[in-house]
Amino acid sequence: MADFRAFLEKYRQLKLNYFRFVQKNIVMHYVTTEELYTLYVNGSKVCTDTRQITPHSLFFALKGAHFDGHCFVSQALEQGASWVVIDNPDFQSDERYLLVENVLTALQDLATHHRRQLNIPVIGLTGSNGKTTSKELIRAVLAQKFTVYATQGNLNNHIGVPLSILAIDADVEMAVIEMGANHQQEIAQLCAIAQPNYGLITNIGKAHLDGFGGLDGVKRGKGELYDYLQAHQGVAFVHYDSEHLRDMLGVYTLATVVSYGRQVTNDVCGMVFHEGARVGVEWFSDKFDVHPPVRVLSNLTGEYNFENMLAAIAIGLYVGLSVAQINAGIAEYEPTNMRSQRVVTAKNIIIADAYNANPSSMSVALDNMLHMPDTHKVVILGDMFELGEYAEVEHRKIIEIALSARFERAIFVGQQFYELRLQYPKGIFWENLAELKSYLTDFPVQQSLVLVKGSRGMKLESIFELL
Repeated sequence: MADFRAFLEKYRQLKLNYFRFVQKNIVMHYVTTEELYTLYVNGSKVCTDTRQITPHSLFFALKGAHFDGHCFVSQALEQGASWVVIDNPDFQSDERYLLVENVLTALQDLATHHRRQLNIPVIGLTGSNGKTTSKELIRAVLAQKFTVYATQGNLNNHIGVPLSILAIDADVEMAVIEMGANHQQEIAQLCAIAQPNYGLITNIGKAHLDGFGGLDGVKRGKGELYDYLQAHQGVAFVHYDSEHLRDMLGVYTLATVVSYGRQVTNDVCGMVFHEGARVGVEWFSDKFDVHPPVRVLSNLTGEYNFENMLAAIAIGLYVGLSVAQINAGIAEYEPTNMRSQRVVTAKNIIIADAYNANPSSMSVALDNMLHMPDTHKVVILGDMFELGEYAEVEHRKIIEIALSARFERAIFVGQQFYELRLQYPKGIFWENLAELKSYLTDFPVQQSLVLVKGSRGMKLESIFELL
């Protein structure tokens, strides 16, 4: 009798599995990029976060290391999404569940298809430092004449770039797309999606050394933008003060190069000037017939922003803006994103550069502080991430630069810095933010110029209220 029951149960399971197989093969239909695009152009906003759902959204159920968007598809529909894009058929309940082979690939393919329909120039930019500030300055300049879309926030990776492209509507006349990477072939993939007509590598520095495998790896990775421009007869804007970028040009045969820098032989030439903490550019161009030199003062702090401003000027000239329009764009840009942002409090002036950090950007920020005229100067530096085997030596270099500058106080926070504390008794080291906050409460910084800089994960903006 027991054997017969076991036989019946096995038969029941086989029958159930058969019907499941038949059902899935009846209803399973992989939607195409063209079918998704029809929904998109008919008013479905693309979304990957249920917190940003709007009516008629097209929700893509992406997977990450710690989440699976499929767990939120029902919620997305309840909140107003019209469609959800999935790649797990177990979640498919009705015609609103659109099955694809891979959700991320479907999102990227949809963005690539949309880019092909856009008859507008796209400026692609990457680099180790200054990407976002350059992007915002370029946007501010171009917006004096054109309707411009620029990457929002830090949407500059394999998900962010497709979302940026899909945010471009019919009213946009030019787009500025920021592209970030920490491994080889990532910039190549982002270029295939964004398809830039113009390109800019801000600089080559010691960023993401762990993923790129050293400085030469950074050059190869960022150079994938030049690869794309070379293959598609694009225009490259090149900072000729950078030895790394000049050397890289020898590897490529680019159709058009617009050079900018301090030397008068450049297509656009400039020099930096200061008014208090603010930095400006005096510039001219033989190529674009701008004489005599003109001056523009920005709301940025830090001489290292000279090259970011000059890049925006060069692009503005190339696409036909007037001197007045270009200078207006530079002068009107107000940094608000913790990148070279000047914050005046009741007690101090803060140079808020806490959005990100790497050895190159940390070094130039310290050099800028060294040359500021203020009497009382304090630096608060947080750990630099993604350095891998280079972490100890690069953190050691930053400590030595900061201490040799003889700032009134040099404060270091984070595990990487803290592990080196015994070797540098003149520095002030804290293992974490809680300890730093306690110190700043007991020994407040007052009437000083304060540089606050560290990697994004350090969340140094949380100490601003104590400054």
